[in-house]
Amino acid sequence: MRDRPEFTRRGVVAGGLLALASLSACRRGSSPVAWSPVVARTQAGVDRPDPPQAFLGLAVYDVPGDVRPLLARLTDVVRTATADLTVTVGLGPRLVAAVDPALPGARDLPAFDREEITTPARGGDLMVQVCAGDPVDVTATTTLVAREVGAAPRWSQRGFRQAGQRIGRNVLGFLDGIEVPRGAAVDREVWLSAPAAVAGGTVAVVRRLRVDLAAFLAQPLDRQEAVVGRRRADGAPLTGGGLTDHVDLAARTPDGRYVVPVNAHVRRANPAATGSGAMLRRGYSYDNGPGDAGLLFISYQRDLRTFTATQHRLDEADDLMAFTTATASATFLVLPGPAPGEPLGHRLFG
Repeated sequence: MRDRPEFTRRGVVAGGLLALASLSACRRGSSPVAWSPVVARTQAGVDRPDPPQAFLGLAVYDVPGDVRPLLARLTDVVRTATADLTVTVGLGPRLVAAVDPALPGARDLPAFDREEITTPARGGDLMVQVCAGDPVDVTATTTLVAREVGAAPRWSQRGFRQAGQRIGRNVLGFLDGIEVPRGAAVDREVWLSAPAAVAGGTVAVVRRLRVDLAAFLAQPLDRQEAVVGRRRADGAPLTGGGLTDHVDLAARTPDGRYVVPVNAHVRRANPAATGSGAMLRRGYSYDNGPGDAGLLFISYQRDLRTFTATQHRLDEADDLMAFTTATASATFLVLPGPAPGEPLGHRLFG
């Protein structure tokens, strides 16, 4: 099945937001959106497109009533997206646990160290992630989503990343997204295969991390690299080689010290050290003005423990954590992609 060709900047933005409000105008002459055949139907905006689009708009909402009519309306928005504009929908733990508290996505995130999170920016019932190659498309689509929800979000955030780059530089100046599952590993680590109600879904974690850039950038280059565990210029591990070469955590200097410091981020976050699975990170940088810039961390994994075990290990002793403060935190079940004629969440609520 092909992507719908009409939901492009010309088709969406040129008519303005009033024209966008008419979904029927977007559907004429369209063909079905392309779904991944990996495990089941899956939503775009997780492992595809690859590389991710350059701009993101993420919003988290409360849903006080029955979520099913809203999911039906959002299904139209999802199906009208193209490869360069993806709309990804997830449900918070409260709504998932109401169906079955044993389901993936039914558990909430605990509190972690170094958090300054107001109540609206913790948790939530509905996540809508919009990614596009043009920020105007993000604005238009997030406006449409807000209209369909009929309420202002609990919190929202715009993000950006280097266009056309699978591995791009973040606000720290370091290459990001180097070690993530790809190919067959995505099936194993990211997409849920059971139970049937959530097969083709995944568990998302969203964390807004304000970075003390002034303090980090004031560090000498060798200290910055020791904190991260990689070279800033090319992303290569401190143990040598190229960008995608294995980080040798056992390598030592002639005097017996670890080449990658014991509190370096790449060591503390390594899945072998946490004993958990791997997560697919799809992060964006953000800049809300002076003193509020950083990283919008988004990860996808089969099991929430993959993230929580990693974060607890970072809290214990990760030098990078000294420069970051979480200002928003939530987890969601990204729903399976809908089959033709069915809305999002059909198998979950059916």
